Amino acid sequence: MAFGWIDEQAALRRRANLVRTLRPRPADSPLLDLASNDYLGLARHPEVTEGAARAARTWGGGATGSRLVTGTTELHAELERELADFCGFEAALVFSSGYAANLAAVATLAPHGSLIVSDAGNHASLIDGCRLARGARQVVGHADPDAVRKALHTHEGPAVVVSDTVFSVDGDAAPLTELAAACRERGAGLLVDDAHGLGVLGDGGRGAAQAAGLAGADDLVVTVTLSKSLGSQGGAVLGPARVIDHLVNAARTFIFDTGLAPAAAGAALAALRLLRREPERAARARTVATDLYARLTTAGHEAVRPDAAVVSVRAPSPEQAVKWAADCRTAGLAVGCFRPPSVPDGISRLRLTARADLTGAEIERAVLVIGETRP
Repeated sequence: MAFGWIDEQAALRRRANLVRTLRPRPADSPLLDLASNDYLGLARHPEVTEGAARAARTWGGGATGSRLVTGTTELHAELERELADFCGFEAALVFSSGYAANLAAVATLAPHGSLIVSDAGNHASLIDGCRLARGARQVVGHADPDAVRKALHTHEGPAVVVSDTVFSVDGDAAPLTELAAACRERGAGLLVDDAHGLGVLGDGGRGAAQAAGLAGADDLVVTVTLSKSLGSQGGAVLGPARVIDHLVNAARTFIFDTGLAPAAAGAALAALRLLRREPERAARARTVATDLYARLTTAGHEAVRPDAAVVSVRAPSPEQAVKWAADCRTAGLAVGCFRPPSVPDGISRLRLTARADLTGAEIERAVLVIGETRP
């Protein structure tokens, strides 16, 4: 029977308690949200939603074509200029998603004959980009600059090191300064995904590269998403103009994909401008994360010290993690649940988002619910 193997896979997932299901949320959900990636609380901000509505009224519901045909509006170009300026890079290129941006950057910047050195904790989009690239791939230990250095010393020719800046599972940060030094010893490029750093790290949320003093370097390329701190949708690649020009001419997820919807571009641009005016939002997100971590550890939970806005709490098993998250939901708290195969180390977790707009009372309530529902 066609696709009969799917039934076998479904049975295996059920036995391992790893079945995933969609759960549509209402517009007026009563849950306290510590599950989304809306780090700055901007997804529903009036200026951001008006930016989306205004763009849709002006440009229509869709981009109408690929970026190289009809899908590049003046709004897209404006967003790219402001993103590059805000983050301290020469140029930017907007994609329909952060996933598409990562596929493009990795696959296009690692041609045949090159070496890709990839962190073991990287996001799935970076891993898939490595698989699509024609260069050879070597996976190294998590956040280990010495392992990167050793890998680079085994290769003669072009090389690129690929890493998240903030890892989405535990919220720990990559050692960017040390990684950059290891790359420069061998003339390798450094490509980092700043999905969880933009809007949270750096001066006024300008990102992890700016915080590390690397923004604008000619050997650094940064990818970002517009769907987390900026409360919209889409992604972008930031870097030297010659790299961006190369992506325009060679990146398949740019050339053959319909452009980002104008509403998403308008929302992202409005959020970016709001962040410029209110840079304290970035510091607030970090403060909330630190406070949440401190309260959880004081209450006896095994939490990972956050470097940005992700707070991870270890769970005893995949089954108990699922039940813990479900019990939190029943008690009015939405939290993320990470379990195999989404976690590279096999350890299941609750993943909490430390949003800048959370109040002290909401943080206290979240910690109380997590404690009361603990398996």
